[in-house]
Amino acid sequence: MSAARRLLLINPNTSTSTTERLRQVLTPTLPAAWALDVHTAHFGASYISCEASAAVAAHAALELWAQQVGPGTEPPAAVLLGCFGDPGLFALRESSACPVTGLAEASFIEAAALGPFAIVTGGQRWRPMLERLAQALGYGASLRHIETVAPSGAEMLADPDMALRCLAQACQAASLPGVRSIILGGAGLAGYAQQLQEQVSLPLIDSAQAGLRVLLQGRAPAAQRSDNGFYAQWSNVRLGL
Repeated sequence: MSAARRLLLINPNTSTSTTERLRQVLTPTLPAAWALDVHTAHFGASYISCEASAAVAAHAALELWAQQVGPGTEPPAAVLLGCFGDPGLFALRESSACPVTGLAEASFIEAAALGPFAIVTGGQRWRPMLERLAQALGYGASLRHIETVAPSGAEMLADPDMALRCLAQACQAASLPGVRSIILGGAGLAGYAQQLQEQVSLPLIDSAQAGLRVLLQGRAPAAQRSDNGFYAQWSNVRLGL
C-alpha cells in the first residue's frame, strides 16, 4: 500500500487551540489517500490581528516550511496556510515545489466562481489588509463588502454561542444587493458556516474547508516559474518531478 500524501497545514498563529480547531474541522473531509500534518508557529502573535503581527507570522510560516523540507524529511504534497490573510503566501509559493494556498486565497477562488462576494471576519484592522490582499490576488473587483465584528477570531473560537449570534448578524448585514456569497474568514471561525447556513439566504463559504477543497481539486495557483524558490530544485528531485 502506498503512503498517504502529506498535506502540510501551517498555522502562522501561535495558538494551539486554533491549530486543533483546524484539525477537527478538516480531518473528517480529508480523503483516505491524504494525511493532515499540522504545525503551529513557534513565535509571533497568538492570533494575528494587525499588520505587525502578520509580518512576523510570515517569517514564522517560512521557518516552519524550511523545517518540513529539510534533509531527512519527506516533502509535502501540498501546503495550506491556516490564516485568513495568508501571511507569507507569495514567499511560500515561490519556495515550494508543491501546490500552496491560504484560507483567504482559496475562499476568493471559490466565492468568485459564484460572482461578487462579501467577507465576514473578526477584527476591524483586517478590513484594509484584506482589501489589499484581494487586489494583489486579482479579486479586488469581485470583493463588494467586508463586514468586521468586534470580537477576534480567537474570542469567537473560545465562545461558540457568542460567535454564532455575532456572525449571524454580520452575515445578514453583509447580504447586500449584488452579493452572491459570503466568506466566513478566519481559522477561529472554521466550522461555523455549516451551523449558520440556515439563518442566511446566501451561500456561506468556510475559509478552512475552501482551502482544503482548492488544494485537493488542483485549483491552487502555481508559482510563476517552475524553478522558483530556495527549495524547489531539491524538492523536485525528491518528488521525482
